[in-house]
Amino acid sequence: MKKSLGTGKLEPILFNSFNTVFMICLVLVTLYPFLNTIAVSFNAGNDTIRGGIYLWPRAWTLQNYKAIFASGTIYDAFLISVARTVLSTILNIFLTTMLAYTLSRREYVFRQPITVIFVLTMYFSAGLIPGYFLIKDLNLINSFWVYIFPSMISAFNMIVIRTYIGTIPESLLESAKIDGAGDFRIFMKVVFPLCKPVLATIALFVAVGAWNSWFDAFIYTSSRQSLSTLQYELMKLLSSTMNSNSNPNVAAGVGMDQNSARALVTPLSIRAAITVVASVPILLVYPFMQKYFVVGLNVGSVKE
Repeated sequence: MKKSLGTGKLEPILFNSFNTVFMICLVLVTLYPFLNTIAVSFNAGNDTIRGGIYLWPRAWTLQNYKAIFASGTIYDAFLISVARTVLSTILNIFLTTMLAYTLSRREYVFRQPITVIFVLTMYFSAGLIPGYFLIKDLNLINSFWVYIFPSMISAFNMIVIRTYIGTIPESLLESAKIDGAGDFRIFMKVVFPLCKPVLATIALFVAVGAWNSWFDAFIYTSSRQSLSTLQYELMKLLSSTMNSNSNPNVAAGVGMDQNSARALVTPLSIRAAITVVASVPILLVYPFMQKYFVVGLNVGSVKE
């Protein structure tokens, strides 16, 4: 009996110890690439080529970031990216959820054919050239709204949200109807609040996609500098750096001669700095969304 009791006390200790060590190793493996990128971004380019940079810069410098922000267009592009991300996320979440709620109603007779049409768009696409001509015919070329309108509805997100709405008890919606609420009021006061967990997840995906997108800026607004996005500006900077094998002109623009620029700014160091500049703003969103992933999972099951 004593032996079995001792074994029973030992098992939780062994499990907790193994779980702690495993999670620490997992965190280190996950964080190391990002920490290494930060270290490289603060390291001189000529020293980075030698290798051996791990978690701390060997030759500290801010020249990589000075080279990135040397152009005044970065700041305007940042504002455009923020505006695009915020508007795209809000409109996509609201309109896609409204569509998902409509297609989840059994009394809506066209829900099946419309659902099939949306699903087909996930497998078939007209292609880049027809899409360009469509955007052109809609007079969205060189317009800020070309970033917003094409992304207002997502077929995949609609299916995910519609499936989640299906888990809401039908009796709850019927009670709202008995109290005199219409469909839109039910959607705004009942369905939308109960969908917070899935909406938080979808919002994060939409925001990351909008923030990281640069190809649409290249295709539709490249001739209008005022509408350039942060990702597109960073892509152009990286491209020019890679093509010249180093970008002395960019660094020289912040008060350095070309020889010093070649020493401190290289494609590898610029790429690391660009990665940090592009990643940090969207990473700041995660702490605010975390509460919906953790606490919000039970929102749909709690009745007040």
